[in-house]
Amino acid sequence: MAEPLVADHVLEYPGGYTRSVGPVIGRFLTSLRDGRIEGVRLADGRVLVPPTEYDPLTSNPVGDDWVAVGPRGVVQSWTWVERPRPGKHGLDRPFAFALIRPDGADTAMVHVVDAGSADVMSVGMRVMPRWRAARVGSITDIEAWVPLADGEEPQPAPANTAEVEGDTVNGIVVPIRLEYRRSAGVATTRYLLGLKEHKILGERAPSSQEVYAASRGTDPKTGEPTSIVVEVQDRGTITTFCVVNIPGLSPLAPEVPYVSAQILLDGANNTFFGLIRGVPVDDVRMGMRVQAVWADELVADHTSIKWWEPLDEPDASYDSYKGYL
Repeated sequence: MAEPLVADHVLEYPGGYTRSVGPVIGRFLTSLRDGRIEGVRLADGRVLVPPTEYDPLTSNPVGDDWVAVGPRGVVQSWTWVERPRPGKHGLDRPFAFALIRPDGADTAMVHVVDAGSADVMSVGMRVMPRWRAARVGSITDIEAWVPLADGEEPQPAPANTAEVEGDTVNGIVVPIRLEYRRSAGVATTRYLLGLKEHKILGERAPSSQEVYAASRGTDPKTGEPTSIVVEVQDRGTITTFCVVNIPGLSPLAPEVPYVSAQILLDGANNTFFGLIRGVPVDDVRMGMRVQAVWADELVADHTSIKWWEPLDEPDASYDSYKGYL
């Protein structure tokens, strides 16, 4: 039995995730950009920091009663990060993630504490913000919170050196990147190695005749292990499809518009995702018969099948695939 394949993957949103923030969060972020912390007073008198657009207890919209809080704060709970990861954490040295309640607030905010050592950290310790010089309207405008000694006065935020646009913050761009390692497992490894041999392998459970292409190792209906390997055809029927008009979704994607489809492979009882080429997008339809176009050099991953092209066959009847929509 082959050892399960292991691969490193990166999931990244090109250019970061852009979102509008609305008037409440926008004012909070604007206050950070200006070097202060603000919360909003709720109807029952509590001060909410960071503010949300709706009262978390009543779901009513918050009012316009803004309150300056901090800059002193108190640690309510914390956890120590001994080995920060480059590109993942804001500090390059050990630090604490903590819930910090600014003075004057009734709720806490999650942030980092640059304490130097876990021995310094404690519940109830007093902290103050260390502001960035270049502030853009982000929670990271506070670089970190630092211990505040008895009698010590918090350092005010320095003059902002960043170029700002507009009087208030209306939107933010957040980098999105996820790195992960996946072990394919026995069944998926068997399927991927089959692609390298110009085969599409499915599996079925001993008690069933239903074959699942690219099986995950169990029958999805019964949970029984799919221990019987079955080779399915590299041709099939389009059951559903989507015309893609958004460019840049994948470096492997062709120029838009293009079609992605679910294909019911001959000999399988589940659909198989594929790219449709060799036909105008307006001519793609449910029931169209297609065949895989294999790469010149086959490897143990999905790039071994470049795309799917129409067969010179009549469309399949609706009854033959209606159960796979």
